Amino acid sequence: MADKMDYASAGVDIDLEGSAVASLISSLGKSVRPSGTPGAPVDLPGGFGGLIEFGDHLLALATDGVGSKLQIASMLNQWSGVGIDCMAMNVNDLLCVGAEPIAFVDYVAVPKPDPEVHAALGASLAEACRLARVTLAGGETASLPGIVNELDLSGTALGYLKKGEAITGENLQTGDVLIGLPSSGIHSNGYSLVRKIMEVAGLQYTDDAPFDSSSPTRDIKRFNNTNDNITLGEIFLNPTKIYCDPVVDLIKTAQAGESGFSVDDIRGICHVTGGGLSNLLRLHDSLGWEIDDPIAPHPEFLWLAEIGRVDTWEMYRTFNMGCGMIITVNLQCADKIYSWLKKRMPGVKVIGKVTNNGRKVVHSQLGIEYTHY
Repeated sequence: MADKMDYASAGVDIDLEGSAVASLISSLGKSVRPSGTPGAPVDLPGGFGGLIEFGDHLLALATDGVGSKLQIASMLNQWSGVGIDCMAMNVNDLLCVGAEPIAFVDYVAVPKPDPEVHAALGASLAEACRLARVTLAGGETASLPGIVNELDLSGTALGYLKKGEAITGENLQTGDVLIGLPSSGIHSNGYSLVRKIMEVAGLQYTDDAPFDSSSPTRDIKRFNNTNDNITLGEIFLNPTKIYCDPVVDLIKTAQAGESGFSVDDIRGICHVTGGGLSNLLRLHDSLGWEIDDPIAPHPEFLWLAEIGRVDTWEMYRTFNMGCGMIITVNLQCADKIYSWLKKRMPGVKVIGKVTNNGRKVVHSQLGIEYTHY
């Protein structure tokens, strides 16, 4: 390849998207629900999920879709993981405000219904509900010929938490410890760039992966049963990790106060999605972040960077690079929380700390930094 590739050249400009979202939000009016009544909005820094009042509790809502990963699923007619992707993109955001996900609704848009595809989606969503411990409370399927050309899948998750126990990042302090939870792969962000690299390189999703994808921290969901080798399609379609186990249990353990740490010791939770490491900037308006001992990237990230000539700064802003969630905790309780997590999830690692060196994310090993989300 002659030219370096990036997310914007593949059709997704993160900065432009941010500007568009800011314009949308600035045009919205105030809520019609007065403060102190059910449904009234609760101010929430970072925006990983929306909070509304509900008596002695708060309800949390998040909505998202699978994105262009669905185009690979469509090419291969493999739908077993996309329901998990859709669930994960929503419930993982709810975890970031300290909410326990309890229910989910899905929305499927197709040019033409296909009973076999819908059955596969239903099975995937059922597995997703099991993993996230939620109820599928309903959904909608729309046939939209002329508007959509391929299947699109999105959803909305509902969670709850007690008032006064939201995890927002506002109590972060210099020296707080960053604990990284490993991802299961690319998850559901950056696929426009993945597809562009594959297209320009002239590769097929049925090709064998030219690297060793084995890892003690993840399993690749196989669907090519006639091939002993894992294919690129299987790696790229590996479902997004749902972090309800162990994060919900961590929060409940902290609430019980029986393991030497409390909810106040969990200072912030970051879902590493589109924007990569810059997502950390959503948690605080003045403190910074230093990654000095990161989780090693999965081999597909290194391979994509090489064949797509994608520079390191772009890779860590587009992809999760092996770390799908970051929990920031009180330094005084970090060892206890880390030990608790390590027993429940292979690959958990202390990856850095909160700093007072300005509002930026610094990856010190690679010499890269991010100053805006």
